[in-house]
Amino acid sequence: MLIRREERDGLANPPIIVIFSIIGSKARWIIPSLAALRPSTVYRDPFHCIPFSGLKNSFLGRPSGSDPRITQINLVQVEETHLRLLPSVKRNPNFGLEASSDYSALAKDHHTNFIVRNVPKANNEVDLFDEMRHRFLSFKKRIYLENLEHYQRLAELQTPKFMVIACADSRVCPSNILGFQPGEAFMIRNVANLVPPLENGPSETNAALEFAVNTLEVENILVIGHSRCGGIETLMSMQEELNSSFIYKWIIKAKVARLRTRAAALDHSFDQQCRHCEKESINDSLLNLLTYPWIEDRVKKNQLSIHGGYYDFLNCTFEKWTLEINEDSSIDEGRYLVKDQAFWT
Repeated sequence: MLIRREERDGLANPPIIVIFSIIGSKARWIIPSLAALRPSTVYRDPFHCIPFSGLKNSFLGRPSGSDPRITQINLVQVEETHLRLLPSVKRNPNFGLEASSDYSALAKDHHTNFIVRNVPKANNEVDLFDEMRHRFLSFKKRIYLENLEHYQRLAELQTPKFMVIACADSRVCPSNILGFQPGEAFMIRNVANLVPPLENGPSETNAALEFAVNTLEVENILVIGHSRCGGIETLMSMQEELNSSFIYKWIIKAKVARLRTRAAALDHSFDQQCRHCEKESINDSLLNLLTYPWIEDRVKKNQLSIHGGYYDFLNCTFEKWTLEINEDSSIDEGRYLVKDQAFWT
C-alpha cells in the first residue's frame, strides 16, 4: 500500500492524492483505521480543534468483486478533514507511508475504487447539513472557544464519572434530557437500551462497558429506558417462531423481561404490558451487568454503583433508582435491593 502527496507548481494549496490498495481475499467488508495528518498539513485556522493523534476513527469500504482496480481517493482542497491509515501501515522515509507485506500480498485479489468529489446541488435541493453546519459553528463560537482551556484538557484526557447505556431512539438523548456535558459521560446507545449477559458473548455494548469500567474507571453505570420504546413493543409482539432478522436476534436478549411482564401483567392491555416491560427490561439489564465479574467486584467494593432510569417523554418525567447487592443475611427479600428511588417531575 502506498500513499504519496503530489505537489503542483503554482498552487498554494496543492490537492492531495491518496492511492492505496486494501482488502483481504476473504473479507466482505474492510474497516481500516486511519491515521490523522499533522495539523499543519490541513488546518490554517489557529482556533480550529487540534486533531487527536493516534488511531481513532475508521474508514469503511466494500470490495467491488473480482475486477481488480486501484483504490483512489482524490481529496481536492482538503480543509478540516482527518485522514487515517490501516494499523499495519508503516512509515517509509522515501514515500511517506506504505503497507506491511501481509496486506500487500492480500491486495492482489481485490481492490476498491473510491472517488471523492464535490457535485453541485440542484437549485431546489434542501441541504440537510446546512443547518447542522450552522449549529456546529455556533457551538464553536459560543461554547468551544469560550471554554477553550476545558476542551483542550479534554483533548488530552477524559475522566467521566458516568457510563450511560441508552436507547438509540431519536427522541431520547441523554445529553439533552439530563444535561451531560462533554467529558462527563461515556455513552453507548442501542435498540431498547439492553445489556446482554456475559454468556451471550462479545458485543459493542459490553466492549464499551469493559473500556468504561476497567480503563476509565467510571463510578456509575446508568441504564436509561423510555416510554413508547419501539424495541420493547417489538419484543412484546413478536412470535415465538425462529426469526433470522437482526432486530429479533438482538431484542430477544430481553426475553426474561417479557416473561416476567406476561406473568405480572397478563390481564393488562398491550400498551400497559409494554410500559411494564420497558421498566422490567431496565432491571434485567442491571442484573445482567452483575454477570460481568469485573463489574460485580467493583460494586461489592463500593467502587461502582449501578442505576436505572426511565424517561417518560409523554409527561416529561424521569424515574431513577439504584440497584445494590444484598449482603445482609438478616434481610430475606432477595439477593438484590433497590434503593434511592426518586421521581423527577
